Amino acid sequence: MPQPSAQVTAAEISRIAGVTRATVSNWRRRHDDFPAPSGGTDSSPLYDLVDVRTWLGARGRAATADPAEELRTALRLRQAAGGPTGVLLPLVLAAAQCTPEERTALAGLSDPSLIVRAEGASADAADLVPGAEAVRFAGEDVDVLRALLRCVQDDGTGDAALAVLAERELEDSAIGGTYRTPAPLADLMARLVPGPYGRVLDPACGSGSLLAAAARLGAGALYGQDAVTVQAQRSAVSLLLAAPEADVEVRVGDSLRADAFAGLTVDAVLCNPPYGDRDWGHDELAYDSRWAYGVPPRAESELAWVQHALAHLMPGGHAVVLLPPATASRASGRRVRMDLVRSGAVRAVIALPPGAAAPLHVGLQVWVLQRPEPAGPERKAVLFIDTAGAAGAGAPASAGAAAGTRGGRSAPDWPSLTEAAVGQWSAFAGAPDAFTDEPGTVRAVPVVDLLDDLVDLTPARHVRASRTDIAPAELARETEEVRRRLIAGAASLGEAARYTDWGAAGPEPREWRTATAADLARGGALTLLRTAPETRETAGAAATAAPPVLTGQDIARGTAPSGDPGTLRTDSAPVIATGDVLVRAVAGGSGAMSRVADETDAGALLGPQVHLFHPDPARLDAWFLAGFLGSAENIAAASTGSTVVHVSPGRLRVPLLPLEEQRRYGEAFRRVHTLRAEAARATELADATARLLASGLTGGGLIPSPPPAANDRTAGAESA
Repeated sequence: MPQPSAQVTAAEISRIAGVTRATVSNWRRRHDDFPAPSGGTDSSPLYDLVDVRTWLGARGRAATADPAEELRTALRLRQAAGGPTGVLLPLVLAAAQCTPEERTALAGLSDPSLIVRAEGASADAADLVPGAEAVRFAGEDVDVLRALLRCVQDDGTGDAALAVLAERELEDSAIGGTYRTPAPLADLMARLVPGPYGRVLDPACGSGSLLAAAARLGAGALYGQDAVTVQAQRSAVSLLLAAPEADVEVRVGDSLRADAFAGLTVDAVLCNPPYGDRDWGHDELAYDSRWAYGVPPRAESELAWVQHALAHLMPGGHAVVLLPPATASRASGRRVRMDLVRSGAVRAVIALPPGAAAPLHVGLQVWVLQRPEPAGPERKAVLFIDTAGAAGAGAPASAGAAAGTRGGRSAPDWPSLTEAAVGQWSAFAGAPDAFTDEPGTVRAVPVVDLLDDLVDLTPARHVRASRTDIAPAELARETEEVRRRLIAGAASLGEAARYTDWGAAGPEPREWRTATAADLARGGALTLLRTAPETRETAGAAATAAPPVLTGQDIARGTAPSGDPGTLRTDSAPVIATGDVLVRAVAGGSGAMSRVADETDAGALLGPQVHLFHPDPARLDAWFLAGFLGSAENIAAASTGSTVVHVSPGRLRVPLLPLEEQRRYGEAFRRVHTLRAEAARATELADATARLLASGLTGGGLIPSPPPAANDRTAGAESA
């Protein structure tokens, strides 16, 4: 049977060529030799892939194709003919374990030889990947195999290939609710477990982010289970690559209904379980021995996961579980929460701001649990930390900045949030009787005060009420100080908005020739740098006196470098110099994508999620470069991924303009940057002022002054 013709959409053409969808539309209208549609519909045409590649190659565009996008396209085309997807996961392990020279040699094999090698590698890796079996490939699979090799060769880790294969398999199986735990959140949760690490379990491991974070902290044995086969396989492959010295065991299955590690006890459990699952096995598991704190109601699957985690802990071991906020307050779970609190199993509840993890509109919570010891100390209090409401409770504006909740869905300022949460929890765990509350942010609540009719463990309920402890005079002084800063910020914003040195380009938008950043780097016009990936030997090796680290959030928020050098992936991170162009490596969220380093940034270390472009000032203007590199259209065309969107720096395009004209554009982009920074500052100050006023008025610390006329009448009445 002949293989179906390979066809691609206009969106896939834009990603293969590294341009926007609008550019592809312009090509169709302006070039008579652009390939004619070979299928699809008038509104959604399809084009022959060979014809498209030939056309792009004739114009020097084919070299900009992203390997991950090529793999994604190859999978779609092959699957239309019944080809493999998930069965390729073991091959990622085999390819990533090869040296770059070995992968180059594999790419040079003939099609039959490549198929033989792929079948052998699949058979060898099948024993290490849960649910995997040896598979036979056919000639039609060669394009997919070569695309997979190119993808692994491109990043050297296999992460991009794993993401593409997993997302394709999840789409095909119509599985919903499978969200990857963001790496910064995984690191926070892992650091909440007091060391040293030993054996760690994640009973809903997904892509393995939490176990990988534990491995970075020295965990020697990693156990994972997931009900979704492709997630368990992805987790196994990524952990075997990221932690080659650890003992890795990942199994497929529903941990609540069919616990693959029954009888296993570990030092720590990290888990981001599925939420809102009413079909978790309530009826069949009614008499399960894991329910030491009460049978979880049908609507409380999250409390089933909490007790499952506690059941797998050694006495004194810790579990850190990510949960929706309703788990802390739903009436149906009150009895289980009461027993958890009374026994001392609940040690801390940390509220995260919206945007920390999917679902992004919900402020999730991290529960820190500890399995009670038979003769252990009595636990008299539970720690509540409200990072989600640090500014909302009337805290100073700096606290709001640390929480990073501006706009409701912005990514948090992870370095500040992590250091604050870990520091507060460590201080409480080390000396709970001596712990000092921080009004509006942190509070240790006696267990007896929690055992009421609600047993509500929502941090805001307990933390924000403590703002009433602040003296009214101090609250009034703080509010007035923020208000004065708001007035000054509004004046600065008005001055920045006066820029009008621009005009219409003409009846049609201006067009120009462009080059990729990779081409400019090859030509010596700029140097592209990024922080090297971590190795187990260099993790945490940064000196305590090292300079701060510039993070992607610093760029988005327009703040000075705030990262901790102890979190760097290497001790040889590039040092930022004045005039360097900095671009966030992960797209999404609010705020700027790029900026030019100034004196404040100079000397800081480059963070792991930031690309650094060092332009030759005789050929490229820095602000011109930053403006075009950070444009929304450019970022979209150079990005890959679904849940986490990574920017491929070499694919970003820059117009080829004379230096004098670059400088005019650069000055305009600099003014735009100033406008954005002043607007963000004024917005933050306005929000902080409003929150302080509202909190003070409702808490009784502030009172509204009577109108002047009322004062006059009162004075007159008193004199009479």
